[in-house]
Amino acid sequence: MLLAVTVQPQEAAPLSLSERAYGAIQDKLIMLEIPPMAPVDELSLVDELEVGRTPVREALKRLEVDRLVVSYPRRGTFATAVDITDLAYISEIRTQLEPLAARRAAEGAGGTSLRAGLGELADATEALDVPTLGRDELMRWDMRVHRSIYQASGNPHLEDTLVRYDNLATRIFCLFLDRMPDFDRHVGEHVGLLRAIAAGDGELAATLSHEHVIGFEKAVRAII
Repeated sequence: MLLAVTVQPQEAAPLSLSERAYGAIQDKLIMLEIPPMAPVDELSLVDELEVGRTPVREALKRLEVDRLVVSYPRRGTFATAVDITDLAYISEIRTQLEPLAARRAAEGAGGTSLRAGLGELADATEALDVPTLGRDELMRWDMRVHRSIYQASGNPHLEDTLVRYDNLATRIFCLFLDRMPDFDRHVGEHVGLLRAIAAGDGELAATLSHEHVIGFEKAVRAII
């Protein structure tokens, strides 16, 4: 059972129908509930999400910008392929920007309350019984850790960019997770990174973040 940890002190604003559709469809694509290259059924999404066709279409336009779907005239909209050749491109960006976000978070750029919340998240992450968790639980926790760091960086443009590339990396992660034997180590790296940020050690946080991204790419390449 995952522990609840609050790392965002302010209440989120109510979501519009378009934003709600965007979040729900994005989740289905990232977690591979809509498989790579599968058609996106707009009518089914309208019924499932209980929104109109306009919010769904607006969401799909945003998701195309995010490279999670692709639309073809007269053919429809499809989930993008998970192309392993993209891993190097994604990692190239993340190895530059993830350490920057970690360093800024450690320096308190997003506020001391957010940085303190990362210490709580470290404790909760360390307490996870990883072998008992399912794929979706592990992936959602992984995303929670990364997004909490991005938010704590205090730079909304950096945060938006990293969320986009982390989404693409998570799709690759979901595809290969069942063949990755050392996920405990991956989770343990989160603990060390979060604690470095909470302690205000920007240099260590940046180093650990860089190693974490490189380690992910190596782990995937080792099984393909």
